[in-house]
Amino acid sequence: MHDAFGRKESEGQDSPSSKAAGLPLPSPSRWVRVQSSAYDLMTTYGLAAILVLLFVVFSLTMPDTFPTRFNIESLISEQAVTALLALAVMLPMSVGQFDLSVGYFVGLAHILTLGLQVQFALPWPLACAAVILSGVLLGILNGWLVTRVGIDSFIATLGTGTFVYGVASWYTGGKQILGNLNNGFYGINTMIGTVVPSPALCVVVVAILLWILLEYRPLGRFFYAIGANPRAAELVGISPRRYIPWTFVGSGVITALAGIFLASELRVGQTSVGPDYLLPAFTGALLGATAIRPGRVNVWGTVIAVMLLAVIVSGLEQTGAEFFVAPLFNGLMLVTAVGLSISMARRRAKIAAAANLAAGSDAR
Repeated sequence: MHDAFGRKESEGQDSPSSKAAGLPLPSPSRWVRVQSSAYDLMTTYGLAAILVLLFVVFSLTMPDTFPTRFNIESLISEQAVTALLALAVMLPMSVGQFDLSVGYFVGLAHILTLGLQVQFALPWPLACAAVILSGVLLGILNGWLVTRVGIDSFIATLGTGTFVYGVASWYTGGKQILGNLNNGFYGINTMIGTVVPSPALCVVVVAILLWILLEYRPLGRFFYAIGANPRAAELVGISPRRYIPWTFVGSGVITALAGIFLASELRVGQTSVGPDYLLPAFTGALLGATAIRPGRVNVWGTVIAVMLLAVIVSGLEQTGAEFFVAPLFNGLMLVTAVGLSISMARRRAKIAAAANLAAGSDAR
């Protein structure tokens, strides 16, 4: 290399400005590593930081209503069903599949939970067990259609979900299901102690179990391997036809749990309940893929995303926003989440390529 006066400089020598400052000029590879570390930190914990920041902002602007115990308990309790459904759709997404039936089945699940008690006098534990069993059967059907028949998961689960919605309409006859229920069933949706709503505790338990499964068990690694590249996974002995149905079964069971809690909360069965949960559930799962484990769906990212959406919608409603702000915001966030996931994947690929190039230069 030559300087501005044509004098030859030795390679690797620091520039005069860096010598004058007494500091060595960082190598390009160091800057790449710093950039990569900063980006990883931002993408990993950025969503959680936004959640905390917005909660503080809304608390400061509405100190008499937003940070109250009643509002916090309402947020946690009301979002328990959405969080469970987001975890339900997240499980098939880990293997690259979609389950659109959750929004329809949660409606049938809460109708069956009430109808089996009111119309058939079934004890509430048996009614809940029957609903969970129906979730298992629906999951088996979805898994069979996707892996054995070969129908795309989007079409298959949309079809089964619409069928389930028709069954719910036939069962109710277009009427509401009302009746006296056992106090033990009402207790499903009460507070544990004076702090934690029982649905929120169920969300935590389900989230921990899924976290252990996906992050620390071989079955979870199989799921992610299939989701990343089904053909490569099959070549190393991980059969998609064997493992994908399990994700739909798990989704059905979690959706059934959400339906049980929804029935205990509403105490009335109606067919219109259910489809409205589908968009928030998918938004939470997809937005959660941009945090904690960026680039792939994960448990804690999903939970944080659901709470973030709930805080934003609640804050906007308390500031006087109209009733339609929730679906508008959820739709916007769904598109944003998908866009962020694509942009993040491209960005991480560029950073990885730059890091590999820098490492190769250092080796030479």
